[in-house]
This record gives sequence, C-alpha cells and structure tokens, in this order.
Amino acid sequence: MGKINFLQKPVVVSVMGSPSINYGRKIAVSVDILALNEAIKKESQFVDRAMTEISKMVVGQKEMIEGIIMGLLTGGHVLLEGVPGLAKTLTISSVSKVISLHFQRIQFTPDLLPTDLIGTMIFNPKSGEFLPKKGPIFTNIVLADEINRAPAKVQSALLEAMAEKQVTIGDTSYVLEKPFLVLATQNPLEQEGTYPLPEAQMDRFMFKILVTYPKKEEELQILNKMATDQIPKLTTVISREDLLRAQERADMVYVDEKVKNYIVDIVMTSREPGQYGMSSLVPLLKYGGSPRATISLIRAAKAHAFIRARGYVTAEDVKSVAYSSLRHRLLLTYEAEAENITADDVIKEILNHVEVP
Repeated sequence: MGKINFLQKPVVVSVMGSPSINYGRKIAVSVDILALNEAIKKESQFVDRAMTEISKMVVGQKEMIEGIIMGLLTGGHVLLEGVPGLAKTLTISSVSKVISLHFQRIQFTPDLLPTDLIGTMIFNPKSGEFLPKKGPIFTNIVLADEINRAPAKVQSALLEAMAEKQVTIGDTSYVLEKPFLVLATQNPLEQEGTYPLPEAQMDRFMFKILVTYPKKEEELQILNKMATDQIPKLTTVISREDLLRAQERADMVYVDEKVKNYIVDIVMTSREPGQYGMSSLVPLLKYGGSPRATISLIRAAKAHAFIRARGYVTAEDVKSVAYSSLRHRLLLTYEAEAENITADDVIKEILNHVEVP
C-alpha cells in the first residue's frame, strides 16, 4: 500500500472494545484509516515474533525491550539507566540478532578519544594520500556502554552522529547507514570518574528507560536459564530492508488533532505550569520539555500504537510513552530534590491534570 491520502469528509468509526482506550468512546476518522489499520496489523506481526525470540535470552524487562524496538521504528536513541547485571547489554545484542542489524559495543572510559569512536585519517605510503579509517560508530546499533564515563570531546563526536546521522573525519562528512541507533547505558549508583551528560545531549535521546530489578519469579527463571552453558540460539525475524519499510508504516500511523493538542498541552504545562493551573509545580520545575520533547512524544506514541497493531494513536499511547520521553528533559529545582521529588512524580501530576481528549 502506498501513501495514505486521507479524505476531507470524516466518518465516525466505533472503536468500542479496544483495550487501549476508554470503552464506549467514539472517534472521527477518515475511511482510509481502516485500510491503514489492516496494513499496520500486517506489518507489525514481526514485533510479537521478535519479543518471543528475545525472551529466549532475556527474562522480563518488557519495557526495555519495547523501548528499544520503538527506538528502531522511529530512529530515536535510547538511554538505559540501571545498576550492573540487569541484562542491558544482553538485551541490545539480542535485539540486533533478531532484527539482523550490525552491532558494535563501545566501552566508554575516561581515556577514550574521539578517534576511537569515529575513526581517523591514515597515511597510505603507496599512494602518498591520507585515507579514512572508519571507527566502530559506522554500524546500525551502537551500544555506548557507561556513556557518562567519557569526556566532553568524545561526547561531542557522538553528538554529531546522534543529531545529524553523519560523522566527520578530516574534511569529509560521511552519512551513516540507516537505521542508525545509539543505545547508551549508565550506572546511577557509581559516580566516581563520570562526566554528567549535558542537557543538549540528553535532549537527543528519545527515551530514558529506568531498568529495574526482576521480580522473584523472574529471578528464578533467570537462575534456571543461565545456570547452564547452553546458550539459546536466536532466529532472525525481520531483515534490515523490512525494518526500514516498517519505519515508514509506523510514521503513517494516524494522529487526530485532539491527540496532537493533548501532547502539546502536556509539554506546555511542563514549561509554564502556573499558566496551566498547576501553580504547585512552579517551585519544582526549573525548565520543561523542549519542542524536541513534543516531537518525541508524537513519534513515540505512533510507534507504541504500531507495536500494538493499531493504525491510530490514542491518549493511552501518549500516557504510556510520556514517562520515558520526558523524564530526562525536565530539569528540577533544588527544592524538588530536597523533597525527594523526581521527574516521574512531576510527570504523573501533569498527566493527572491535563484533560484527556
């Protein structure tokens, strides 16, 4: 199916019975949404197969796995924060095998140089010319392990790749192959020898996902699965070309104007809570979400609808991705930190306050 041409005259289509929205509610959509919905159901079938394959290696951590898949569908970078041993690296490598993508792991350290990341110019004595030697960033999925351990020059080199999807070596800029995704990890406990990421770089991440400890029953599954030397074999469920097509389909997911206004209201409330009837948040918020937060919210909501095999976005999709899309973009005041108020607490208050369409 080619590009969807939405008709000017909408028709009312009942969506009663959908588990993702309020029962009994109806929305006005174009008749083409029905065809789009069927196309999304077909294209999104690989998601369930991918989740099944990844579960052979990784127990639980559904939010992290879905976040990485949504990042792949949107081209958005993902920051994973959690203590060591929670299968962050294992999950990323498993995703790259299941989706047949090139994967490079880079251990960030204080002595890392930009050339260790992007490459450098090498002199060829035979030709008498300097030729580019490309670094490990020339891949599809980059695992920036413990990203906050590298100094500013390395972060600057990485930021060009994240923002522009290109790398400059010498006088030449090289466009990175699609899809390109930076999956970064950081340890929230150990802060010795670390460099806090600047807000401009944090804003480039679509998601910040908090990776937590597994539950007791999941811990038992991990024990039974990993106590042997037998490593499960993963099967590829989708090719790189099919993933690129799935990205196009995910971008075509329909978003109603009311849902768009809902997203804008959420971000605007984080910037100017006093003007949106939330004066209690004024002393807690120093800075709210940028316009990139708005863009990330709508793209993430589309991806969330896609992996749920739906061709349209609901308010529940927006709520589901709001925490991971906004928590690293809100800058809290000292008063909030003194009261142990987190960004998630603020986001929860905003979502409870902003009227749902």
